[in-house]
Amino acid sequence: MALTFEVDPKFDSTLRDGICALWADVSNAGGAVGFVPPVTTEDVRPELVKHLVSMAEGRTRLLVGYDERGAVAATAFLVRNTHRLMSHWLWLYTVMVHPGHQGKGYGRELMTAAADAARGTGGIEAIRLTCRGGTGADRFYATCGYKEVGRVPGAIRVADGDDRDDIIMLLPLG
Repeated sequence: MALTFEVDPKFDSTLRDGICALWADVSNAGGAVGFVPPVTTEDVRPELVKHLVSMAEGRTRLLVGYDERGAVAATAFLVRNTHRLMSHWLWLYTVMVHPGHQGKGYGRELMTAAADAARGTGGIEAIRLTCRGGTGADRFYATCGYKEVGRVPGAIRVADGDDRDDIIMLLPLG
């Protein structure tokens, strides 16, 4: 069964708790979404608040994928570039699919929905994202049409002695 996607959903405590739970579950399963396990929902809540502030300011759009039970199963944040010379592309952040739903094609559905949402954002011609090297995420994004356009070796320190590349990827929407 496919996910049901919604852009800019009404934000309430149920959605907040669903995103926090998803973020913790993805992090604890080894997902590269800004944390290293173990993580609790309280650990991720301040990062979600940062996204919410940006949403309130009109700089960020939230994309949520709901499973057949109506639970939050996937998310991504589309963030407008605030630099006046780069306002024709946006960032895609915190791309997540619940570990229990991986392997069902939901990640590809999420990326398609994100591209559709970006196309619906006035003046946007491309999506940029970064991912942590050594996770395979870059290979997944490449299958969704993204091209590697840059790499900063060792820019992400997961732990002492475990530095990963920061991989920059781009999807032209034209």
